[in-house]
Amino acid sequence: MAEEYKNFIGGEWVKSKSNKTFENRNPADTSDLVGTFQLSSRDDVDAAVTAAQAAFPNWRDTPAPERADYMYRVANKLRERKEEIAKLMTREMGKVIAETRGDMQEGIDTADFAAGEGRRMHGQTVPSELRNKAAYVIHRPMGVWWLITPWNFPIAIPTWKTFPAITTGNTIVIKPATDTPACTAKLMEILDSAGIPKGVINYVTGSGRIVGEHLINHPDIKGISFTGSSEVGKRIAEVTGKTLKRCSLELGGKNAQIVMADANLELALDGALWGAFGTTGQRCTATSRIIVQEGVHDEFLAELVKRAKALKVGNGLDESVEMGPLVSKAQQETVASYVKIGLEEDKAELVCGGHALTDGDCAKGFFFEPTIFDKVTPDMRIAQEEIFGPVLSILTVKSLDEAIEVLNGTVYGLSSSIYTQDVNSAMRAIERIEAGITYVNGPTIGAECHLPFGGVKETGNGHREGGWTAYEIFTEMKTVYIDYSGKLQRAQIDNK
Repeated sequence: MAEEYKNFIGGEWVKSKSNKTFENRNPADTSDLVGTFQLSSRDDVDAAVTAAQAAFPNWRDTPAPERADYMYRVANKLRERKEEIAKLMTREMGKVIAETRGDMQEGIDTADFAAGEGRRMHGQTVPSELRNKAAYVIHRPMGVWWLITPWNFPIAIPTWKTFPAITTGNTIVIKPATDTPACTAKLMEILDSAGIPKGVINYVTGSGRIVGEHLINHPDIKGISFTGSSEVGKRIAEVTGKTLKRCSLELGGKNAQIVMADANLELALDGALWGAFGTTGQRCTATSRIIVQEGVHDEFLAELVKRAKALKVGNGLDESVEMGPLVSKAQQETVASYVKIGLEEDKAELVCGGHALTDGDCAKGFFFEPTIFDKVTPDMRIAQEEIFGPVLSILTVKSLDEAIEVLNGTVYGLSSSIYTQDVNSAMRAIERIEAGITYVNGPTIGAECHLPFGGVKETGNGHREGGWTAYEIFTEMKTVYIDYSGKLQRAQIDNK
């Protein structure tokens, strides 16, 4: 019998007051029930926020190095359970086991980084313009944060948000995506077993419409961190803007890889294949467009199609499988609808894939062929809109300037890539590409946890989760002045 997962509120695993649950099934084999989860109500949300608020004063006053000690314990416990949770993750969201092990490793790395940051929460000390006066800046925790995580990285992204939030002294309520709540539950188990005080971490599952809307408007939530679609992100920004609540948004992408005529084509092919079809294209940083310089287009495309057709698609628990299923029937239908759009658009030519896989080992899941369109133009919907699946568009250009113009010609700006052996081309691309991330001779995927992560335009609202910048998101900056002169000193008056 599949496990029934409960909410984690105030240090206790509890059922929802709604007495309702929902199922989570393996997208590679829908006969495999991963578990049942609580369909939480507004009352559950209120209980979680109350618990987090009650725990905040003591946690805030816990020295940061002591909070960091918990992160060392968490990192070790994640290492101990890496294989177990990686297998659960493959069952829960479908990506192949090598990738889920990588997802777990990113969580481990993030815990190690958080442990170090607990002793490295630097402020800044500067000289005062007056005698016998000190001036410096510190960072202070804010209170209760609501963390909303997507389904494509069920451990990595929850750790990106949770570890900086609590290491800086906040308490949290986390709501994972309804497609992948099990892995986040296991993360809560690990945090609890590491001794995190009751109420610091709280976990509720359920619909974004009920849980999400209530939390956005909750007066005791001090900040919201969201990773997901631009549409939902805009809704969160709209609501939080009315109360000036802190809001960190990491949203969609339409990432492109430029392939110049002087590129190492073998390397560029490796990058394109991995960037487009890793995680079945279900990454915000996935390569959705290849912008290739004419002259190498035919050679590059022929080999890319050959390799894409050779990818082994199936259940990700099979170590030989290279691409798993889409996360849900709805996602499979979305991808199919974009293939239809591509076929109906002028000039675009389907050269690989384009169909759901429904036979043999794929009969019980939500599989789709690696799909490539050639002769795509920048104005086409398949070149403009985020698909979030294994669909790749090929666009041909004449020059570097044209390539950069095409790359920049969407509403998104998350990740980007250029393959070239000309350092001048690489540097011009770095300077002119409108994206939060640029890779040179590497695919658009592969961000590292100790560096800032995020994008420009409709990809986000300027914050960067990941690296040291995450620790700034979850804190308020306070400027401190200490006057030990023993007399009134009037800045800008008495110093002139």
